[in-house]
Amino acid sequence: MEKQGGVTTTGKRTRNKWAGLGVLAGGLSMIVIDGTIVGVSLPTIISDLHLDLNDAQWVNSLYSVVLAALLLTSGRLGDKFGRRKLFIIGVVLFMAGSILAALSHGAAGLILSRLVQGVGGAAVLPATLSSVNSTFFGKDRTTAFAVWGAVISGMAAIGPLLGGWLTSSFAWQWIFIVNVPLGVLVLAGALLFVPETQSPGARAGMDVPGLLLSAVGFGLLVFALIEGPTLGWWNAGAALDLGPIHWPADAAISIVPLALATGLVALAGFILWERHRAAAQRSAILDLSLFKVGTFSWGNAVAAMVAIGEFGLLLVLPLYLINILGLGTLGAGFVLAAMALGAFFSGASARHLAARMGPPNVVILGLALETAGLLVLGLSITATTSIWLIAALLVVYGLGLGLASAQLTGTVLADIPTSVSGQGSATQSTVRQLGAALGSAIMGSLLAHFAFTRAGGLLGGVAGLPEGQATTLAGQLRDSAGGVVPQLARLGSHGPLGAAGPAAVDALSSGFAQAVGASVLGAAAFLFIGLVGSVFVARAARTAAARPELPPHLAPHNPQPEMDHTA
Repeated sequence: MEKQGGVTTTGKRTRNKWAGLGVLAGGLSMIVIDGTIVGVSLPTIISDLHLDLNDAQWVNSLYSVVLAALLLTSGRLGDKFGRRKLFIIGVVLFMAGSILAALSHGAAGLILSRLVQGVGGAAVLPATLSSVNSTFFGKDRTTAFAVWGAVISGMAAIGPLLGGWLTSSFAWQWIFIVNVPLGVLVLAGALLFVPETQSPGARAGMDVPGLLLSAVGFGLLVFALIEGPTLGWWNAGAALDLGPIHWPADAAISIVPLALATGLVALAGFILWERHRAAAQRSAILDLSLFKVGTFSWGNAVAAMVAIGEFGLLLVLPLYLINILGLGTLGAGFVLAAMALGAFFSGASARHLAARMGPPNVVILGLALETAGLLVLGLSITATTSIWLIAALLVVYGLGLGLASAQLTGTVLADIPTSVSGQGSATQSTVRQLGAALGSAIMGSLLAHFAFTRAGGLLGGVAGLPEGQATTLAGQLRDSAGGVVPQLARLGSHGPLGAAGPAAVDALSSGFAQAVGASVLGAAAFLFIGLVGSVFVARAARTAAARPELPPHLAPHNPQPEMDHTA
């Protein structure tokens, strides 16, 4: 057992640390891919399991919600009891959730399995980054962070292609089955190559109230954003039956504003409670003093905005490619793989750019490319947009994605001591996953709203359409996430709409395309906010380089020169 920088390590650390990095990257890849692999398969899953848009959003979002709720706690557990232990437990849980998902026959089973996967992912994600932060030092740490960031961006982008191939070549269940053999390999590698690390100085006690407050707050916030378009943002629009909870459609007010208000109160209570725990010198889920570090606070704000834009895009774009442009799941996967092409290329070169420009400036460049790519894409989307144009714009977006993701991670954690690396990395991962959940919820809400309103307006001008049918069709378009378009298109003029069928399909296609375009522009707006924030990250990094400051309890008592511990 050895102690370095306030971190205790055991096992074979030095010679095998690069092999260990590969294993950690493999575990991270499983978790990241699963956050994006589902999107391109959603139209098939919706059809096979008879889901509506709300169900689809929960399938897409619950994974991120659970991650966001549990990451801080699991990061603390890793610091205290051992990060490799937590990593192994997380991989096992993730595999169990994947098996449950593949065996699901309805919305409830699939959503439950995503919850189990989220619990497993919440254990794996902070363990990977904090293990990297506590195992690598000096120049090696910069390289390891670049690898971690490249895996985040590259795997997120390649997920849709893998999902499209597995769904079209086998069945949608294979997007989950594939995790089992991969998980076995990762477990074997963890036992052989990943050293055990922990922070023996972690404060005693478990912050159960903090866990409950954060879970309730994040969960209700995302619930309100997902259910708002259906249940009503203020007036009740539909009934809610969720286990023992029943909210009638004729209630005086929708449950959504109550859920939103309760969630915000819970999050405010969480922050106050964490301050109380810290003042009492007790273990806290979130060490708020970390946010006194400028690069950490601004970097996390940027990460949240970027995740909202990135994951919101991955919800809406596959629905458009498959239901409106008529691509199969594999074809949609290939189009979305343009992101991976750009991300892998730029992720590999980001380290060299960072050596010339500095990591914060690479983040600025990356976010500028991402924002520009989505802005032009959102303005270009119609019912007949060329897939080659979409792919070209996604390459530009992917180039920015690779640059920003590869360097943002290291920038955020650059000034955080390794003794609290678990909590620092868990906080960053939480912010990313909360952003992912909010991205799916916000862009899904935008999609639902604009699909109903734009299609309803266009259907009003279709000659021969029965009275009241426009509203019904617009509602079906919204609830089916565009799936009604190919169904009616196959029937032509022989369907229930008669001779008005083809014109109605055109109106529905145009309406949904406009809704997707509006959602993509919404994603671009969040990325632009992240771009503005990245300027402040760069400023904070320059300030930290000139006058390094840490909160007193985080500053090392006996600072030692940083050493490269490679054998």
